Amino acid sequence: MQNFLDFEKPLLDIQSKMEELRHLKDNSENIANELSNLQEKFDKKLSEIYKELTPFQKVKVCRHQDRPKFDDLVSKIFDKSEYLSGDRLFADDTSLKGCLAKIGNKKFLVIGNDKGKDIDSRVKNNFGMAKPEGYRKAQRLFNIASKFNLPIVTFIDTPGAFPGVEAEDRGQSEAIATSIKKSLMVRSPIFSFVVGEGGSGGAVAMGMGNKVVMLEHSIYSVISPEGCASILWRSINHSEKAAENLKLTAQDLLDLEVIDEIIKEPIGGAHRNVNETCDLIKDCLERITEEFENMTPEEIILHREKKYLEIGNKFIEN
Repeated sequence: MQNFLDFEKPLLDIQSKMEELRHLKDNSENIANELSNLQEKFDKKLSEIYKELTPFQKVKVCRHQDRPKFDDLVSKIFDKSEYLSGDRLFADDTSLKGCLAKIGNKKFLVIGNDKGKDIDSRVKNNFGMAKPEGYRKAQRLFNIASKFNLPIVTFIDTPGAFPGVEAEDRGQSEAIATSIKKSLMVRSPIFSFVVGEGGSGGAVAMGMGNKVVMLEHSIYSVISPEGCASILWRSINHSEKAAENLKLTAQDLLDLEVIDEIIKEPIGGAHRNVNETCDLIKDCLERITEEFENMTPEEIILHREKKYLEIGNKFIEN
């Protein structure tokens, strides 16, 4: 059975009735018709719910445990891949992965967060919260991409950088800042896809793309709604209000011109049809890659510099 979110309870009720009918030994036409009617009712209700999602409901969708993870995206979008590990300084951080990959004859360097799929992998990957060695691995891969003129694809899905004492001891803030600096200086184009949570500086370190694209129900914010509510109202009970005021949805950020494009998700969210979601991301990637094929490294760097200066100047003026 699918994993349903709290606001999807009407769907769970319909799904339960369908499962009961499927377990009956009666294969009569009446049962088949009833199943067909329930499926139609399920699809209609699913569409209605996802047309009216609140910002905080989108937060829950983007955190869904079945949402496509880094390995899913790489295996389904690219024809071939070879994973790269380690920062050559301290250790390999599996919460932030990287690989060389190909679509047809086009070569890419892919970097992204990986929250993990089950309890063991989530603990191993620190729930997608990278440590300094993760960001220094990303810096190493940025250098490789720049040297060999490989377009960089980043998949962002993190609640933020790991805030633990050991991360601070090893220079977490410096690692994030240097990753941002390095990504701005890369001589090849960067295409950043926010596929789940885009949390704070931990996400920005991977998000300085020439093109920044978000999945329809993903979020991108300086702080989580729960963190914001805890600071402003001293209680996470105000998380829904915080989500509304943070302007963290893809639609909000497109209106603010912080991102360039939104990829519409399958009805019910990316987790309900991972293959279709990956196809949509692949189509977008192939299209935006063509925009930069004839640009020189200097033009690519200038494009990125101009993009973020314009964003900063716009908010200063306002």
